[in-house]
Amino acid sequence: MFNKEETLQFLIKGADLPDVDALKAKIDEVHKEGRVLNIKFGLDPSAPDIHLGHAVALRKLKQLQDLGHKVTIIIGDFTGMIGDPSGKSKTRNQLSKEQVRKNAETYVQQIFKIIQKDKTTVLYNSDWYSEMKFPEIINLCSKATVARILERDDFAKRYKSNSPISMHEFFYPLMQAYDSVVCKADIELGGRDQTFNVLLGRNIQKDYGISQQVALFVPLLVGIDGVEKMSKSLGNYVGVNEDANVMYEKLMKIPDDLIVTYFTLTTDVHPDKIAQIKNILEEGKVNPRDVKMALAREVVGLYHSKEDAKNAENFFVSTYQKNVVSKDTPVLVVTDDFLDDKGDLNIIDLIMTSGKFESKSAVRRLILGNAVKVNGVKISTLTYPIEGIETIQVGKGILFQVDDKTKKKDNCVDTIST
Repeated sequence: MFNKEETLQFLIKGADLPDVDALKAKIDEVHKEGRVLNIKFGLDPSAPDIHLGHAVALRKLKQLQDLGHKVTIIIGDFTGMIGDPSGKSKTRNQLSKEQVRKNAETYVQQIFKIIQKDKTTVLYNSDWYSEMKFPEIINLCSKATVARILERDDFAKRYKSNSPISMHEFFYPLMQAYDSVVCKADIELGGRDQTFNVLLGRNIQKDYGISQQVALFVPLLVGIDGVEKMSKSLGNYVGVNEDANVMYEKLMKIPDDLIVTYFTLTTDVHPDKIAQIKNILEEGKVNPRDVKMALAREVVGLYHSKEDAKNAENFFVSTYQKNVVSKDTPVLVVTDDFLDDKGDLNIIDLIMTSGKFESKSAVRRLILGNAVKVNGVKISTLTYPIEGIETIQVGKGILFQVDDKTKKKDNCVDTIST
């Protein structure tokens, strides 16, 4: 028998505004029946890699498995051929059966880097949808109205703007909901973009005479671009199966204001330690670059080894920092005059002090054309946080060291070690 209080605590931890009363009622119901919770999580194999955005939920599943509960992973190898329309402004390209099957094979291997295989049931929804007869499909479609489906923001916006909505897209939320009927889920875990689909699952279960699941939502992880949610289709993701060097390099690209979020959602670092990291960042006592390096080490170590993480860090430093700078590399000196009201560096004005460029407009074009790198990473903004800047590269062959003479000096501390 499981501990009800601990289970509730771990369900709520890091979740987006959960319905605590509904969770308590479901826990009591299952506890009285003398069984454990069956927690559903669905994955559509739209690309070969599972990324850190998926892993936010998978790490929570692992914690619940440690408390004795059962996890059911639904591999959407059938729904994946439709493509989840959630949050999309147009119809997604459909994948072939061969593409989906190939991706699904790698998914199964990757999820067990995080969750426990012996406490997990993996189901493929092609097992029931490929056998479903047309009268059964009609019966499923009768469980929801067109008006209800059009309540979804993405469908509503496309309908109002006269953007095409294909009939097969309406099937996706119904099919995800019916998956909960098949696996008899007690709780479905999903991102906030899945709110409509998960709640529809509750209604469909009721129509089929099954105890209704409780919806539990985890935060959506913003991608390494700092703008959109992490997505394989947008290319702003970190795959859990990627090479250690690649993972480390990608994590070093996240904006500084996402460091604490990534520590919270993608690592197993204790919350007290994360609070300490947040405080020293806010107080300006540490170079954000160093904290980001600690984050990258931690994440890479989870999916590879601590030794791999350290080697990846050494590779990053030697590739993007040490090897590109020599004693003959020109130095650009930064003073407070180059900082704007927010304390960010005016990149154009600083580069112009080198005397190598004819006009500010020429430098501006280079920046906006992604031809300028800060610490080896391409930028497209005209200002940049001063903390941690060591090199600026313009084009392929013009490299500068940066000497920070501003009053806002780095005061790195050793408290970020994880």
